[in-house]
Amino acid sequence: MFKGESIRADVAENGIVELCFDARDGSVNKLDRRTIDELKAATEAIRNSPGVRGILVTSAKDAFIVGADIFEFPTLFGQAPERIEAYIAQASAVFTAFEDLDAPIVTALNGLALGGGLEMALASDARVMSDAAQIGLPEVSLGLFPGFGGTVRLPRVGGAAVGIDWISSGKPQTAQRALAAGVVDKVVPAAAVRDAAMELLTGLMRSGEWRARRQRRHGPVAADPKVFQEAKRSLAPLSSNHQPAALSAVELMERAAGAPRDEALRLESTAFAQVAKTQAAASLIQLFINDQAIRKKAKDYAKAAPKARRAAILGAGIMGGGIAYTAAARGIHVTMKDIRQDALDAGVAEARRLLAKQVDSGRMKAEQAERVLADIHPTLDYQDVGSVDVLIEAVVESMPVKKTVLAEVEQRVGSETILASNTSSLSISEMARALGRPASFVGMHFFNPVPQMPLVEVIRGAQTGERAVAAAVGFASALGKTPIVVRECPGFLVNRILMPYMIGFLRAVRDGADYLEIDRVAEAFGWPMGPAYLQDVVGMDTLRHVLEVISSGFKERMRIDFPHAVELLVKSNRLGQKNGAGYYRYESDPKGRPRKTVDPQAATLLAGIQPGGTQTFTDEELLDRLMLPLIIEAVRCLEEGIAATAAEVDTSLVLGLGFPRYAGGPLKYADWLGLEQVIARCERYAGLGPLYTPTEGMRRAARNGTTFY
Repeated sequence: MFKGESIRADVAENGIVELCFDARDGSVNKLDRRTIDELKAATEAIRNSPGVRGILVTSAKDAFIVGADIFEFPTLFGQAPERIEAYIAQASAVFTAFEDLDAPIVTALNGLALGGGLEMALASDARVMSDAAQIGLPEVSLGLFPGFGGTVRLPRVGGAAVGIDWISSGKPQTAQRALAAGVVDKVVPAAAVRDAAMELLTGLMRSGEWRARRQRRHGPVAADPKVFQEAKRSLAPLSSNHQPAALSAVELMERAAGAPRDEALRLESTAFAQVAKTQAAASLIQLFINDQAIRKKAKDYAKAAPKARRAAILGAGIMGGGIAYTAAARGIHVTMKDIRQDALDAGVAEARRLLAKQVDSGRMKAEQAERVLADIHPTLDYQDVGSVDVLIEAVVESMPVKKTVLAEVEQRVGSETILASNTSSLSISEMARALGRPASFVGMHFFNPVPQMPLVEVIRGAQTGERAVAAAVGFASALGKTPIVVRECPGFLVNRILMPYMIGFLRAVRDGADYLEIDRVAEAFGWPMGPAYLQDVVGMDTLRHVLEVISSGFKERMRIDFPHAVELLVKSNRLGQKNGAGYYRYESDPKGRPRKTVDPQAATLLAGIQPGGTQTFTDEELLDRLMLPLIIEAVRCLEEGIAATAAEVDTSLVLGLGFPRYAGGPLKYADWLGLEQVIARCERYAGLGPLYTPTEGMRRAARNGTTFY
C-alpha cells in the first residue's frame, strides 16, 4: 500500500492496515521531516484504499518513536515566528489527518515513546503498552512544549491534571502510571504487545466504540479552572523569563481547554512558535546538540585504548575517595593507597556513607552496595598497583609532592599503565619532567564533589601521547562522566575562564559594590550561587592559591594590582564554610548542612579595602562587570585551541561551574547578545583594564556578522 524510507503500510488481515515505523537508516525511529512527509503520504494511501476497517500502528525498532529530530531544530527555529508557526501547523495537520481516518486506530507501544512519539500514539483511538516501556513529553527540557498536538490530545485523553503534570514536568512515565492515568488502555509483557493491540483493535471494529472516543477528543476539556490556577501558582516561582516553557504550556492548555480540537491545535501552533524563539529554547537545544557531539568524540577517543578494569588512586582524601567510590560503583576494581591508616579509614567511611545514601533512597540494593565496597581495596603500600590499567594521583596540590609521588609510583606500575594527575591548576608538563615515560602521563581534573559533578577535564601536556589521552577519556566515560580534552595552560579551561569572573567581582567590591547585591544579581541571572557565596564554598585559602597560580600565568590581563577581598579574608581567618565565616556566617542545620546567614562584620571588614567608600551600581552594571571578562576569556580559550570547539567550551562551563543552562554557556550567550553588543559593553568598561578588552577575532566576527554557532 505504501513503502517509504521510514514508514510502510501493509494490509494485514480482515481489512486491517498495519502502519509500521521502521527507519531504514537508523537504529531508532524519529519524527524528522522525511518521516512526517511519509506519514502524510501513507495517510493518503490508506484513505484512498477501499475496504480499510482498522489501522494498527507499530514499530519495527526496539523503541516506538524517540521523538523529533532535534538536529533539525536550529535551522527551523532560526526562521521568523510566522514561518515556524506555519511549519508546525502543517506538521500538526498531518497527525490530525491520520487521526481522522474513517477507521479505528490502535497503537502498539512496544518501547520508548517520547515527545512526538507519544503525540503520534495520542492520535490513535486506543493504546497498548509494554510493561517495560516508558512514555512522556520531555520537551520542557529543551525549553519547549509539544507542538504536534500533545497539549491538545493529552488533556482530552488523560484529563487536565495529567496533561499539566506530564507536560510541565517532562518526566518519563512508566506503563503502570500511564495505565492509571488512562493514557493507555492495556499493559502487557513486551512479547505480547502486538497481539494485544490487534485484539483490542478487532474489538473496537466490532463495537464501534472508537467513534465515541474520537468524538470526546474533538470537544473541549472537562476541567475545574482551579486545576490550571493552582498549576500556574506552583510553576510561577520556577518558570522565570529564563525558563518559560512549563508555565507557557499550562497557560496554553488553559486557553485551549474550552475550545474544540481544531481551534486548540491552532492555539498550540501559535504558542509553540513563540516559545521556540526564546533564549532558553535556543540554548537548551544547542546544549543537547553539543552533548551529542562530545559523546561521539569521547567514543572515538575510547576506541584507541583498552577498557580499564583495574584502577589505583593515590590519596584517600576527599577527591581520591570520591574517585575511588565512583569507579567501584561502575564495576571497576580500585586500589586506594595512602601513607596514613586514618586517611584510608576516612576514605572507606566516605564510600560507605555514599553507598548508604544510595541504599536508603532505593537506587541501590544492600547486597549491591556491599559488592561495590568490596571492590575498593585500601592499602598502605604499592603491592597491588603493578597490574592496574590507570593510576590517578590525587595527593595534596603541591608540585614537589606530586613530582615525588609520581616518580616513585612509575617504578612500580606496568609498562602499559597510564598515569594521571588529578590537579586543578598545576602544570602537567612540569610534573612530567619527573617521569621516565612522559608520553603515558596525562592530567585528569575531577570536580568536587566527584560523585555528583559530571565534568572531567582531560589535560594534554607537552609530551602526553594519544594513547594516554584516549585511556583517560575512556576511563572518565566509564565512570559516567563527560570528558573534555583540553590543552595545558594555567588553570586549564574551566578555572582559567572562572578567574576573570572572580577578578571582576573583586574589583567591583573594591570599587564599593555590596557583595550581597552582586550575589543577588548573579543568582537572578541563573548562577546556582553568587561569586561571594561560591568563594565561601571553595574556601578562601584554596581560592587564593588558584588565583595566584592562574593570574601569574596571565600577568598582562589578570594581575590583581589592588588590595582585594580574598586576601583580606584569609588574613582575617575567615576562610568560608570550612571554618564558619567568610563573606557569610555558617551554622549547621539539623541535618548537619551549613546554613548561610548574613554577617554585618564582613561588610565592616571589607570597607577597609574600599578607598572610595560604598557605591551604588545598577544590576546591569554588576552583571556586565562579572560576565564580560568571562565571555572574553572563553573566546580566548577557543581562539588559542585550549578547547577545540565552542561546544566543548560551553559544555565545560555548564557542567563544571553551573553556568545557567538557559543561556547555553558563555559563547552561546555571546551569540544571543550579539558580538556587536558585547563589544559595545566592553568599551563602556574599558577603564577597568585589559580583562574587558575584546580580542581582535571578536571585533572581526562582529564586523562580519559571524557567530560561534
